[in-house]
Amino acid sequence: MKLISINIGRPRPVPHEGRVVSTGIFKEPVAGPVLLRRLNLDGDGQADLRVHGGTDKAVYAYPFEHYAFWEAELGRKDFAHGQFGENFTITGWLEDAVCIGDEFQIGAARVQVTQPRTPCFKLGIRMGDDQFVARFAAANRTGFYLRVLQEGRVSAGDAIERVVHDAGSMSVRDVFRLRHGHGTRVEYEHAACLQALSPSWRAVFEKRLKE
Repeated sequence: MKLISINIGRPRPVPHEGRVVSTGIFKEPVAGPVLLRRLNLDGDGQADLRVHGGTDKAVYAYPFEHYAFWEAELGRKDFAHGQFGENFTITGWLEDAVCIGDEFQIGAARVQVTQPRTPCFKLGIRMGDDQFVARFAAANRTGFYLRVLQEGRVSAGDAIERVVHDAGSMSVRDVFRLRHGHGTRVEYEHAACLQALSPSWRAVFEKRLKE
């Protein structure tokens, strides 16, 4: 497992449907080392802190393995690292093998998996296709967010070592599937009890169990 690119970007205004919105989804690769702090990487930023960033979504990681899938699906060959708004372009981490609560050592930093990504309309802006958000979700190739347990410097090329794995947890892929209404009551009960899962996601599952 390897960190192949670190991508950062500050929020900037972009036109969308007759108005101007601010977005930090345009990420560009940078040479390391970069200091990973509790809330984000140095030099990075999020536009709408109500739904982006925070301790449970300090860093967004996306598997490079999915790039080939999207190139084939979209008939494009112009992708660069950070294409999907990710901070970490990684290889060796796939959503069906990574579980909520897994902890990884990357350089001097230690991180924990907190939730899948649910895309918003700004991913459509980044891809130049408003329909892409629905396609992204339907493909369940979401990547995942990370909580920073130990701050430290990280660099492109760093190895990624899984140091904690809870075999009783749920995979990122399964948690995303549940969020979109495809699961049993037992699975929802399990997901609602995952302490490492972002509180906002646990609340969704708890609410569903009361319906």
